[in-house]
Amino acid sequence: MATKKTSPTQRSLEYLREQGYLVAIVEHWNPFARIRQDLWGWCDLLAIKEGEVLAVQVTASAVSTRIKKIQESETVSWVRKANIRIEVHGWRKSLKTGKYVLRIEDIS
Repeated sequence: MATKKTSPTQRSLEYLREQGYLVAIVEHWNPFARIRQDLWGWCDLLAIKEGEVLAVQVTASAVSTRIKKIQESETVSWVRKANIRIEVHGWRKSLKTGKYVLRIEDIS
């Protein structure tokens, strides 16, 4: 039986839902520009639960590059002033187990 391939975004959606969040994908494909566009230039997922809003950038590589991109964004100060937490989810496949491993960096 073939295993279903999942994207890093799909894995983070599942993880966040398991943590009790209501989650929405806030990136989309812009067919005219032929690029993916993220909310605020860096947010892929927006998650909420009682008393908390979480903005998430998801990646399969280069977590430090994504952190730098967020920190240098003109929008990050607005997000922080709104008390929205910010996380980067980095997914990699374990060489030992073959399972995906999640690295979470909280950059609020």
